[in-house]
Amino acid sequence: MTEVPPWAARLRAERRERDWSQRDLARELVKAIGGETRSRLPARESIIRNIKKWEAGEHQPKDPYRLLYCRVFGLEEAVLFGPAEPQDRNTVETDTSTIDPTPYPPHHGPVAPELVMYFLEQLPGHYKADMWLGPRHLIPTVATQAQLIKELAQVADAPVRRGLLGAGVAYAALLGWLYQDAGDFNLNRSRLWRSLALDMAHRSQDPQLISYALTNKAMLAVDLEDGRTVVDYAEAALTGESKLCPKVRILALVHQAHGHSMLPAQNRDLVDRLLDQAADLVDRVDDEHPWGNACRRTLGYIDVQRATAYLRLGAYREAIALWDRILGTAPESARRDNGVFWARQASALAALPEPERVVQIASATASIVEGTGSVRLRQELKAIPRRATAWVGTASGRELTEIISQFA
Repeated sequence: MTEVPPWAARLRAERRERDWSQRDLARELVKAIGGETRSRLPARESIIRNIKKWEAGEHQPKDPYRLLYCRVFGLEEAVLFGPAEPQDRNTVETDTSTIDPTPYPPHHGPVAPELVMYFLEQLPGHYKADMWLGPRHLIPTVATQAQLIKELAQVADAPVRRGLLGAGVAYAALLGWLYQDAGDFNLNRSRLWRSLALDMAHRSQDPQLISYALTNKAMLAVDLEDGRTVVDYAEAALTGESKLCPKVRILALVHQAHGHSMLPAQNRDLVDRLLDQAADLVDRVDDEHPWGNACRRTLGYIDVQRATAYLRLGAYREAIALWDRILGTAPESARRDNGVFWARQASALAALPEPERVVQIASATASIVEGTGSVRLRQELKAIPRRATAWVGTASGRELTEIISQFA
């Protein structure tokens, strides 16, 4: 059997990651082109046949399909397809000769300053949708807007350009987070968008945004379990600390604490001091920035961070006491975040051990994975058995193994 080219395997993997059939993908490609050109696309069955050929590696998609793929998946062309390959002039795709070469025309003329506020006003809604839906359904929407902001910033004059770059930092950071939550942090998409956020932050010349982008790089390093990198980014984010608003300082201090909780020479006193400093700043958060508001949006935010750090430090009883308090007041609408918190609580309970509570929590939380598509939550659940080794051979241990096995 001929090996499928990497770009073809990537197209198939991206589709399957979103739980789309080839027919679903055809529908999304049609939706992405928009406007009058949609009516000039070939029949849906023809697009599905082409998708099958592309995923089999027979030949790469031509424009406009390459651009539509990038728009639907929220990826740069080089990331999705790799280096461009020569097109075979004898290969003609079905009924595409009348389609415009791009899904939408590039922007010409001045960029209205009102667009900056337009994008910023939508951010709170995206954050809420992330809590309810998880990353799978939100990535296409945010990716399309992030790409548009990036394009507008390239043609806008200052100061509109600076405003767009500020909005772009927030969107790129959110998209990096969504890919991270979707389990994509090892495939460079989260890294790519977080790096783009830092690049735009420097171009904006706003120290608040630069610090915020650095804390987002630290956030990715947390999931990669790279404590030293977490500490380095967090300390860099605190450069010129006296000029930073309380919210940005909180984010940097929290990530600095997480980084130290991951180092071989764990220092609980230092972790507590850093989190105490962050806690003292929470009531002082009064800025109007629509980004980075987890400390205001999440009830018991510092307690959540402390309980998470205590789990790494092996302070299981203290972590459980915090989780009991946090989860007693958490809103039901934030089911993805609640699921992550429950899974971390179950990990601490597994170490005590309290097998029956662990199984009960794992069973209830497993259903949230399917509904949100959060790979981060799946990884939290898969981590529970590491602390359940003392009772793995019991009836509860076997039940836990059965629950977790669906995520293998």
